[in-house]
Amino acid sequence: MKRTAPPMHLGCVSKFVKNGAIAKFATTLFAWLAVSIVMSGRTMAADTDKVFRAGAFAIDITPKEFPVSSSGSMTHRLAKQAHDPLHARCLVLNDGQTSIALVTCDSCMIPREIYDSAKQIASEATGIATDHILCSATHTHTAVSVGPTFQSLVEEDYIPFLVEQIAEGIIQAHSQLEPAQIGWAIGNNPRQVFNRRWFLRPGVEINDPFDSGTDQVRMNPSENSRSLLQPAGPVDPDVPVLAVQAVDGRPIAMWANYSLHYVGGVPAESLSADYFGEFARQFTKMIVANKHEPLFVAAMTNGTSGDINNVNFFEGRTSQPPFEQIRLVANDLAGSAAVAYQRVQFENWVPLAMRETEIELGVRRPSANEIARAKQLIAESGPGPWNDRRLIYAGETLDLAEYPPTVKAKLQAIRIGDLAIVSSPCETFVETGLSIKRSSPFKPTFTIELANGYNGYLPTPEQHALGGYETWRAKSSYLAVDAESQIRETLLEMLEDLNASRPETTVAQ
Repeated sequence: MKRTAPPMHLGCVSKFVKNGAIAKFATTLFAWLAVSIVMSGRTMAADTDKVFRAGAFAIDITPKEFPVSSSGSMTHRLAKQAHDPLHARCLVLNDGQTSIALVTCDSCMIPREIYDSAKQIASEATGIATDHILCSATHTHTAVSVGPTFQSLVEEDYIPFLVEQIAEGIIQAHSQLEPAQIGWAIGNNPRQVFNRRWFLRPGVEINDPFDSGTDQVRMNPSENSRSLLQPAGPVDPDVPVLAVQAVDGRPIAMWANYSLHYVGGVPAESLSADYFGEFARQFTKMIVANKHEPLFVAAMTNGTSGDINNVNFFEGRTSQPPFEQIRLVANDLAGSAAVAYQRVQFENWVPLAMRETEIELGVRRPSANEIARAKQLIAESGPGPWNDRRLIYAGETLDLAEYPPTVKAKLQAIRIGDLAIVSSPCETFVETGLSIKRSSPFKPTFTIELANGYNGYLPTPEQHALGGYETWRAKSSYLAVDAESQIRETLLEMLEDLNASRPETTVAQ
């Protein structure tokens, strides 16, 4: 048996000080103890300095005047009122050294220039670096139109207000920073997500607006139809939940994520935050956080839902009155998030880190023959607006002819302790999100799409080959076929970079 020497106490050492060698040893020992005490004190002080702080604020971005142009349709649409308020929900986190801000806006899509302007204003007021601010859109199809898509008209007068409110929301969240705890958990809800791209039975005709006849799948086919064969892709039922609370346990904010395009069922003349806004209200009620000061902020961000919606094509669903399906979906998801919320293990402090990069992506511009065909169709029909799909896409073809050969896209990756979040400026297919989750060195990881700008749909190369609405060249789908692999690989490289900075993975020099 190995024997362990008894500890040497300082009182015993003094008996041997008269001996030179022992005196030298004692001097060394005392010096070592003194250094140890000092270093221990410094370590304790450093640990004491690690204070995690958080602040959240939801600012109203509902337009003040009506009617306004509303996005989310192939035709121009005017909204005369808002059924429920639109918000920019803002969360600021600080670990003592690094600050980051997360913002999600009730909008269909927001161009990069709007976000960049808001970030600059907020950065100058708060000191948060612009490359440490992630702004995204929820993708409600019933918000104010602020970017050119199909025949929607941009509501130019609303844009300065939107910029101002996003910036002010970040500033207010930053002003409410307080000592906090943070944690996360993963919920699950497979009941509300369905892949909307379907293979049909042999012999069923699949048309496209370019008359190419090459599509192999149809987006949003008839529900429970005999023509249905099988979905062309998977779904992602995860409901990640990121939560922060004050040191006394008071809820501050909760950020959720779900890969569902939107729900709909909103009258054409109304604005609505869709299920994203209703989710925030329902979740707040479920955890009884609607009377706290400062106000608790819940947010639902859009995951990777470019090919996902809420229609059960396998069985069909009962038609609902306006807003009822939104309420049902939001309530069900809020329940799933609340279950996950109860499993959150809050930490007093976690490190924050963030990376941002810009990549250049190719644009699928039309050929000379395609441009000639589009001009002929429009010449024969007369100027728009149009309801015929062939004419709508002829107009898109002429618009895309003016696009540059490449565009730049902004990507971000965030580390919050052992949790990672990446962003995409696209309507990203669920396959991409699932691939990132599998390959990420962080568990868990999730993607927030429609972030920091808008670059249209992002099908995988395999889905591009199948055709379908999401691949039809338009202002809503113009990136080169290899754009998905470039974005996915870059995001994974950024995650690896963040992983290399983790203390447990750092190689000693």
